Amino acid sequence: MKSPLLSLSGAVPAEGADEGVAAHYGDLFREQRSLARGSGFVDLSHRGVLTVTGDDRLSWLHLLLTQHVSALPSGQATEALVLSPNGHVEHALYLVDDGTTTWAHVEPGTQQALIGYLESMKFFYRVEVADATADFAVVHLPAGSTVSAAGAAAVRELTYGRDLFLPRAELAALTSGYGPAAGILAYEALRIEGHRPRLGFETDHRTIPHEVDWLATAVHLQKGCYRGQETVARVHNLGRPPRRLVFLHLDGTEEVLPPHGTEVRLASDPQGRALGVVTSSARHHELGPVALAVVKRNVPVDAVLLAGTVPGTQDVIVPQ
Repeated sequence: MKSPLLSLSGAVPAEGADEGVAAHYGDLFREQRSLARGSGFVDLSHRGVLTVTGDDRLSWLHLLLTQHVSALPSGQATEALVLSPNGHVEHALYLVDDGTTTWAHVEPGTQQALIGYLESMKFFYRVEVADATADFAVVHLPAGSTVSAAGAAAVRELTYGRDLFLPRAELAALTSGYGPAAGILAYEALRIEGHRPRLGFETDHRTIPHEVDWLATAVHLQKGCYRGQETVARVHNLGRPPRRLVFLHLDGTEEVLPPHGTEVRLASDPQGRALGVVTSSARHHELGPVALAVVKRNVPVDAVLLAGTVPGTQDVIVPQ
């Protein structure tokens, strides 16, 4: 779904998973600095939007998701996952309930598969699930923004900003007073800095929540009765997930960023076996080139790693 904001001056379309919105508007670092100061906004209108209504919506979602949502207060944002029976991550939802409707945004193009699963689990519960992507679009305001959320159907208040669900037909008009637009590349650089995992980037078909630090934000360890819960409890009690997410400070002398899927090795053994892969990378306005990578659990935390041909030092996100 192509955003109308691609008509803004300087807009360069994004490719791949973020196709449909702007990669940048002509100055990546200026856009990052603007967001870091609490100014401007990011067009996330390519993301899927779904709604759940009905009297049983929260108690029903509580049974299906990794998060405790049965008593989710109105207006409180949360994250949740849908896991496979073996505990592997299948979907990530970014939720808020407004008292009558639970709103969620998800990765572009994943909403239909998620809705298919939810529909299959309705049984006798009084719930209705709808794909609202055609009618509502997500826009992100950074922390510190003083922009009014008037006109938003729902708002997710976060430590790093606000996610607004705006009527898609009014997207251009409502955002016209939000300040300078920032592209998805600026947003991604700040996401990487914040160590926030993204479905399909930091995850693959084998990912369990422990590996990418989703236990901190998207999993409630004191609740049971959801698909994949046995794996979550077992690995948490053992404390030994097979892989771990790391933040890499990359060598700034290299001109090319290692793309998603680049193999990671020990810098001391560049011909050795791969120990992981780069999952996301960016050029940060202060930190320079940075990346997230998923590596084997037993990789020494003080080891210098090699992302393709680019050396990088680790910041620990998930303990060894």
